[in-house]
Amino acid sequence: MDFITISVKCDAELSDVIIAELFEIGFDSFQEFDDGFEGSCEETAFKEIGVEEILKRYPSATFTIKEQERINWNEEWEKNYDPIVVDDRCQVRATFHKANTAFEYDILVNPKMSFGTGHHATTYQMLSYQMNLDHQGKKVLDVGTGTGILAIMASKRGASQIVATDIDDWCIENSAENFSLNEIDDIQLVKGEIGVVEKADFDIIIANINKNVLMDQIREYSSRLAANGFLLLSGFYKEDVDDLLGEAKAHGLAKQNETEKDRWAMLALSKPKP
Repeated sequence: MDFITISVKCDAELSDVIIAELFEIGFDSFQEFDDGFEGSCEETAFKEIGVEEILKRYPSATFTIKEQERINWNEEWEKNYDPIVVDDRCQVRATFHKANTAFEYDILVNPKMSFGTGHHATTYQMLSYQMNLDHQGKKVLDVGTGTGILAIMASKRGASQIVATDIDDWCIENSAENFSLNEIDDIQLVKGEIGVVEKADFDIIIANINKNVLMDQIREYSSRLAANGFLLLSGFYKEDVDDLLGEAKAHGLAKQNETEKDRWAMLALSKPKP
């Protein structure tokens, strides 16, 4: 299925506002840059009038809209990228890359999309933190799983039960394929937003999305997190940390750690016992 991409040039503060409004009309994937952002949605969900109405309210922003075919990221990666190495312990590679037994964790992906393969600083930080967080026998929820790479790491780290969600058909298809490549058959894959996941006591919740979605859903994560459980968040800039911490505190979550790479940040939060 084709999709629509909008490229917006504006300052960082305005980016957050426009992204939030585009999210409300169906755009579900965003990548932020120093001078703006790109957003995308399925062609069937595109509302041109709605986009134009939003952008008219912000005359300082400039934008372009274009229709694109799905890119074969497997071909792109084979031509342009090497395997990703995280902390000298984990290798993320495609099937055409050679295996290397020197790594503690070897993750195979069929890269049908660029985001979520480990090239992006947010995914890299999440993988790095997961490798130092006890998953053994834990119940894990991966919200917005994308390529499924973080759920795969949870499985390799010994999680006993894993639920992975996404709202995008392509992500569901790609993550299922990647679970199979890694010979993992016990991850429950669910299409939909966080609300489709029954409230339960997850020991670890992982959400690598974007600031606006995280701000909106932190209360949902907290309601599904066990006492002494961990919530890992990424997909936002270091300048956004204070806003996310404020929202987290309002829902009973406390900061445990923070990392930063290439201006992108990751937060590890915990839910203290009552």
